[in-house]
Amino acid sequence: MVFSQYTHAMSPLQQPASAPSEALQILHKTYGYDHFRGQQGAVIDHVIAGGSAFVLMPTGGGKSLCYQIPSLCRAGVGVIVSPLIALMQDQVEALRQLGIRAAAINSAMPLPEVRETERQIRDGEIDMVYVAPERLLMDDFLRMLDGAHIALFAIDEAHCVSQWGHDFRPHYAQLSMLAERYPHVPRLALTATADAPTRRDIVNCLGLAEGRSFISGFDRPNIHYTIAIKDNAKQQVLRFIKDAHPEDSGIVYCLSRNGVEETASWLNEQGLKALPYHAGLDAQVRAKNQQRFLREDKIIMVATIAFGMGIDKPDVRFVAHMNIPKNIEAYYQETGRAGRDGLPAEAFMVYGLNDAAMQRNFIEASNAPDAQKRIEHRKLNALLGLCEAANCRRQVILEYFGDEGRPCGNCDTCQNPPETFDGTIPAQKALSAVYRTGQRFGVSYLIDVLTGKKDDSRIKQFGHDTLSVFNIGADIAKAEWQSIFRQLVALNFVAVDVAEHGGLHLTKYGQDFLKEKQTVRLRRYEGTKKRTKASLQKAAEEFYAQEGDAALFAALKAARMELAKAQNVPPYVIFHDKTLREMAIFKPDTMTGLLDINGMGEKKAERYGRTFLEVIKTHGRGY
Repeated sequence: MVFSQYTHAMSPLQQPASAPSEALQILHKTYGYDHFRGQQGAVIDHVIAGGSAFVLMPTGGGKSLCYQIPSLCRAGVGVIVSPLIALMQDQVEALRQLGIRAAAINSAMPLPEVRETERQIRDGEIDMVYVAPERLLMDDFLRMLDGAHIALFAIDEAHCVSQWGHDFRPHYAQLSMLAERYPHVPRLALTATADAPTRRDIVNCLGLAEGRSFISGFDRPNIHYTIAIKDNAKQQVLRFIKDAHPEDSGIVYCLSRNGVEETASWLNEQGLKALPYHAGLDAQVRAKNQQRFLREDKIIMVATIAFGMGIDKPDVRFVAHMNIPKNIEAYYQETGRAGRDGLPAEAFMVYGLNDAAMQRNFIEASNAPDAQKRIEHRKLNALLGLCEAANCRRQVILEYFGDEGRPCGNCDTCQNPPETFDGTIPAQKALSAVYRTGQRFGVSYLIDVLTGKKDDSRIKQFGHDTLSVFNIGADIAKAEWQSIFRQLVALNFVAVDVAEHGGLHLTKYGQDFLKEKQTVRLRRYEGTKKRTKASLQKAAEEFYAQEGDAALFAALKAARMELAKAQNVPPYVIFHDKTLREMAIFKPDTMTGLLDINGMGEKKAERYGRTFLEVIKTHGRGY
């Protein structure tokens, strides 16, 4: 959807304070980059000129610059709405490292500090302030803003506005009042994850129909996708980590709090450093574990979906799912927390029939209206289709969001294409077995009927050994039948009733398939494939082989860690890995040369330059 240009008249205070060239100067001098990426420059120019916008960019695509640079170029303070108080201070510290006057106001701050920050806002002494939506909506905070010069409002994680999004939050929806109370102040809604209906909902709710929409592609080419059939999930995830990421930070998602606790404890027993995170933990424990994950290396966070939104850690090298999430939007957002720095990363998920059944049950057990439940079922169907897809995983994801996709060569189905076959007859047999046994039995029992298991007392008790479907599938092995039933669930031909011990029943689509004698192609069962360590690391090895001196890179990381510990900030707040890697490749030996490194702004060069030049010089003496 393309929206018209922003046409509201601007008050004198909101007239653009600078030409677009100033934005480029700030990008270079403050942030240490020579050019904008993708649509960043267009968004920034539009907002500096007083326009409002909806901005969709993939995680790691540089959304923050779209509001940070206009906040610096326009008169007044940029008000950034962020959902997580726990991460605000790290975001503020990262800006202060760049020499930007930034602050946060949240409930964790003492009242005198809040009042002093509010004074600085009124007096124009702050460039940007981060607030939670709950704080922004308070009457006293709004009255304070009424007396301040406001450069813009930026609403991050804007999918939280929409009831049809995957993480709706009621306070976000109330931000619609900004358009009425501050009609001349530019508003930006930013997200990495929103399908077309969610995008329309965000634009309508936040009054952005008179603004512009900037939709970047959804592709994250540095992420390798793998989805495997579940067969002892803990062991599968352990092998994945130890084979490919033994020295890396990562996230492991579990569906339940108990699953989080058990998995974290078990991974620690296996020699890894794992921490739990879920809403049931004490707030101080959650905060401590999150801080360790952000500030230490080689930490694995085992978490429910309560963890992750707003996490800026750029060097997360993998995200693993031990259960399927509720839809492709959630999967895309959660996997997008890996590889924010653009370096190779992996998304690994194990998938089983019970996962689909549990997610269906969650939808039905919710208090949502029937219309929303139907939407959630369709979204889950799309995710199940991704799990059982025989074509490129990335292509399925991109096309779901309305983006163009081609086979990527960087997912499991591209690298090991599965064989498909005409599954019409087996599907008919399976669905007939479901129907003729009364639509109340689980997969294991149905397979026993199809394969003619003669010593099962239940089959004889129910008289199912006399049915026409008894023993009609003896030519297909049990594991193959399990694969067929998973795919029939993914196709929404049958549904699983968790409340009735996993019994299957035909859906309307399954009934239509049988009545109309439709055809279907299925993915042939090939057993559980194990990718070798060499295969898992192939992309990373190809990248690292071009990176120059690994020992120098390690020395630069060590220096960065010392600086971070001294200031009690995450290492990436000092420099991202990408910046250190460029130092290791080009080995600058002067301050001028150091400023040519991406991510090396003037303030950081002034603050840290001599330290890193000395590391490079000392390392050079070792040759």
